[in-house]
Amino acid sequence: MQPAHSDNGSFRVPPSLSTVGARVEARILALLDDELARWQEVDPDLEDPLASLRDLVLAGGKRLRPAFCHWAFVGAGGDPDDPRVIDAGAALELLHTFALVHDDIMDGSDRRRGLPAVHRQFMAEHERRHGQGEARRYGEGVAILVGDFAFVYADVLMADMGDAARTVYDELRIELCVGQYLDLVGTAGDGYDPVQAGRIGRYKSGKYTVERPLHLGAAMAGRADDLSGPLSAFGLPLGAAFQLRDDLLGVFGDASVTGKPVGDDLREGKLTPLTAAAHARAQGADAELLARIGAVDLADDEVRALQDLLVRVGANDEIEARIETLVEEALAALDAAPITEEARVSLAELAVYIARRDR
Repeated sequence: MQPAHSDNGSFRVPPSLSTVGARVEARILALLDDELARWQEVDPDLEDPLASLRDLVLAGGKRLRPAFCHWAFVGAGGDPDDPRVIDAGAALELLHTFALVHDDIMDGSDRRRGLPAVHRQFMAEHERRHGQGEARRYGEGVAILVGDFAFVYADVLMADMGDAARTVYDELRIELCVGQYLDLVGTAGDGYDPVQAGRIGRYKSGKYTVERPLHLGAAMAGRADDLSGPLSAFGLPLGAAFQLRDDLLGVFGDASVTGKPVGDDLREGKLTPLTAAAHARAQGADAELLARIGAVDLADDEVRALQDLLVRVGANDEIEARIETLVEEALAALDAAPITEEARVSLAELAVYIARRDR
């Protein structure tokens, strides 16, 4: 199965994703519009953080987590029009938004989805108003609260999902925090252990993007016991492929498509399987250049030189080959999973899309 391309060369969003994404987005916007109206009556200033959250949701996002949850739910025999699965998808998307806002603060990122990162937006607002105190502390403080709003609204949407679904959702949230901490430790360290790099990707992104949303859908349909294993056999290798593609896009992606500056991961010093593969291969001057990853003064020409190096030493090809192997493993497991054929086809479509996407 090959991904569809648009006329400009980018991958089209498959129907298995776009239909679910549109319903989830409408649910989130209805919730946030109601909340904006409610809290503006208390104090007009409360419009700012909620509007910022709404703008970030509207600015983009792939809606992958809601889609994996939806198709696992349908694959387990759930009704695709059940409003609970829309609410669960909206909760996953808001939880993801929470993680992005906080992640941008931790990484010091300037942009997200083509917009100023939330903390940067409020830093600029503080400076424009000549506010008292430090603009950075104000901007980061407001952004933390914007993320917290998203986290709490996600909880509200998950309130009536039942014990089995809630157990999965709680584990997903814990694993997300575990992965985020491991990412910080990996960035602060000076090692290039490929095992540690894989563990960071598994917990920071892979499990909470694919495996746990699949488990959540199955749990909501009452089939957590018999489907958790088969869905993990599909979701874990696919989640790993997703994160490896993210690593490549973080270094080589087109900023106009990804919405983030090219080379951010190199400037932040992220420990990834890509950089670990390069360190295992590089010698002499190449090793010295790799040591510049994470330098606060890393220049644009050094970013270009590092991109060149990652290709030249074969690290890029190694990761591309690993992605293909992981997708094949995931699709083989999907073929054996006891789910409906409609869901199998849609999940296979999603698997190819997220492994070969350009954003």
